[in-house]
Order: sequence, then structure tokens, then C-alpha cells
Amino acid sequence: MSKVPLTVVGAELLRQELHRLKTVERPSVINAISEARAQGDLSENAEYEAAKERQSFVEGRIVELEFKLGSAQIIDPKSLSADGRVVFGTTVVMEDVSNGDVVTYQIVGEDEADIKHRKISISSPIARALIGKVVGDVAEVQAPGGVREYEVVEVQYL
Repeated sequence: MSKVPLTVVGAELLRQELHRLKTVERPSVINAISEARAQGDLSENAEYEAAKERQSFVEGRIVELEFKLGSAQIIDPKSLSADGRVVFGTTVVMEDVSNGDVVTYQIVGEDEADIKHRKISISSPIARALIGKVVGDVAEVQAPGGVREYEVVEVQYL
């Protein structure tokens, strides 16, 4: 079984979602199914079909989260000793060589990725190009508009 890399924060968010699904969503769906059944004929009961579909989604997500948490390799960036190298969990400050724009990203697991919060997946082209780099290195990233170059300005283990 392959390990799913997660940061400490990402694992906690998945645990919270799993808890919510089991304690709030699942009972709510069961209640909705019971109410729909009480209305009689199930063959033309849209509420029953919707509740069953929601139940299927909730149960599927519970199984998925349990699997991911069960096979998770939880990595705490604060405890890493990577000699200034970019690795999973690190926060990287980098400068676009062509225009001087400075951006900051944290490299996280696929389930944690959220570009609005500057978290990029370990499997993204930018993250793959950055892994192993140190301050001063230039990473070449294949972007839709062509190759972009980013210089690593700072590597943080937060």
C-alpha cells in the first residue's frame, strides 16, 4: 500500500471532515431517507431518490477519508532537517525571473492543495520543479505559455 503524504494540518482537516460526515451528515441522511419512506410509494418519490444518492456520496467519502488517513504519511515541516532544500511541506518564496514577481507557496499533499491559500500539490509542475532546490537555484517550470523560470529566494520549514 502506498503512503499518502499529508502535512499535520492537512491530516487534521481530513479528520475533522470525517468526524463531521459520521456525526452530522450520516444521521441527517438516514433521517431524510426515513421521512421519504414514510411518504409511501418509493417508485416516484424524488425525495427518497435524492436522499439515497446523498447517502451514497457520504458513505463513499467516508470510505475514501478512512483509507487516506489509514495510509497517510504525516509530515511535520517544523521537524524536517533538509539542509535548506525544498521538500514536501516546505514553504518556498520564489521570484519569477522574467518579471520579478515574488510568490510564496507551500508544497502539500493532493487533498490539501488550495491555490487561494498558496498551497500547491506535490504532484504539480511547479512543486516537481522545486523539489531538491536550495536558495539561489533556478527552477524551470513547463507552463501552458511555455517554460517559466523561478529563482528560489527562501525556503521555510513552518
